Amino acid sequence: MIDRLPVLQKAVLGKSAPDIINLAIAEFGVDRVALATSFSIEDQVITHMAWAHNAKARVFTLDTGRVFQETYDVMQQTKDDYSMTIEECVPEAADVARMVEEKGPNLFYSSVENREFCCQTRKVRPLRRKLASVDAWITGLRRDQSITRSGLDVVEWDAQFEIVKINPLAAWTEDQVWGYIKTNNVPFNRLYNLGFRSIGCAPCTRAVGPDEDVRSGRWWWESPEHKECGLHNRSKNLRK
Repeated sequence: MIDRLPVLQKAVLGKSAPDIINLAIAEFGVDRVALATSFSIEDQVITHMAWAHNAKARVFTLDTGRVFQETYDVMQQTKDDYSMTIEECVPEAADVARMVEEKGPNLFYSSVENREFCCQTRKVRPLRRKLASVDAWITGLRRDQSITRSGLDVVEWDAQFEIVKINPLAAWTEDQVWGYIKTNNVPFNRLYNLGFRSIGCAPCTRAVGPDEDVRSGRWWWESPEHKECGLHNRSKNLRK
């Protein structure tokens, strides 16, 4: 699959985000490419784009068991508005139970290592199982979200999961995302109206000030270079 990367990278040059999504579905087939959503504004945009092109596009979410009720609310609204099936990925109950018994329910506050362990258990392992069913995945990542994403490519080889990764909104700004949402009446998490700009698990997310970075409310007790959960480990990715 990595051999197809240069061709795909060339094919997306100058393409709009909807065209990139359409190209991905055509290239891999509707059953072999899936869109990952956390119901962020970016993910809501690409979900709308994919649904508008092909109502059978695969969409999945990682339900860690600790997300906000408001996230479940926008998930339900999205399913209802688009008559869409959203595939649920959940952590193994035994893994979560063992982790909590050993380290406690709030282990993530005590160290980066513990926080990453929690993310691995609740997010990365379920994601790995899901990605085993596809040849490519589509994300809503943007370069200006954080320093850990500044080098993002539209099409990458995700060496961590050995799969093609497509980021149609890589060059988009936050204003462009909101513009699309308002123009197309896309449902979004109401926590954004309360000062949240990046929304993950409830214990690890808070509202931020207008002058703070987009992801400064995620794991706010850690330094910026650590603020990834392990789903998007770009240190191993290749451009080819």
